[in-house]
Amino acid sequence: MDLSNINTIREVLFRHGFSFNKKLGQNFLINPTVCPRMANACGAAPGVGVLEIGPGIGVLTAELASRAEKVCAVELDNRLLPVLEETLSPYRNVHVILGDVLKLNLPKLLQQEFSSLHIAVCANLPYYITSPVMMKLLQEKLPVESITVMVQKEAAERLCAKPGTRACGAVSAAVWYYAEPQLLFSVGHGSFFPSPKVDSAVIQLHVRSVPPVKVSEETFFFRTIRAAFGQRRKTAANAVAAGLSLPKSAVQAALKEIGAAENVRAEQLTLSQFAALSDRLHHF
Repeated sequence: MDLSNINTIREVLFRHGFSFNKKLGQNFLINPTVCPRMANACGAAPGVGVLEIGPGIGVLTAELASRAEKVCAVELDNRLLPVLEETLSPYRNVHVILGDVLKLNLPKLLQQEFSSLHIAVCANLPYYITSPVMMKLLQEKLPVESITVMVQKEAAERLCAKPGTRACGAVSAAVWYYAEPQLLFSVGHGSFFPSPKVDSAVIQLHVRSVPPVKVSEETFFFRTIRAAFGQRRKTAANAVAAGLSLPKSAVQAALKEIGAAENVRAEQLTLSQFAALSDRLHHF
């Protein structure tokens, strides 16, 4: 079954009485070159278990299953379960789970599904849950070696933006703390059915075993970053002071101690500077 053929997709969906739900961001790939590239990039191979989020009709799942030891696919829409049962019937190494990935106990799930395997994540993520899913995968410090996902192109560029550069935001800084992101390739909007209004891109995060900077209190470190980027038009001193309810003079003094200009903005601070700043402000 050619799951990237639009006529095949229509026939399968019609047979199961399926209609698209815009709220769930359902856009199925019809470009036959994308999923093989993603499956190869994520390292799917014997001895590797792959967690997929939002399998849709199973076009990426099939490519992963043909390479990996096992695939566990988490699908939110129960209407797709009979579709996946049909499209993935040739593969005995796929376990489809009905659930919301944002509510699942992922450490427990990965232990149950891939106890003796190397683990990778590979997914075509719905645009509306990109940031929450990425942060859950990273913050829970899962035994995952890499995360390869397709997201909206604008989100991909933001997630990969290095701290200290103009495009960086709070999520970018968090991503760089936990992983080394890389933009792999772009995917045009015409590669999907139905076609979205924006292009996509595939990125890969190599999860770090040790963060690149040391912080005395990780939760406060991320609070400081969120505060700094919470009001981008303001200087970091004003934004952090407001976001953390601290005296502006204290924030200005801390910025001076770490070698930052008094009028520095959040996107100009490196990850090391954020770490040093949060450590100096944590005692307030």
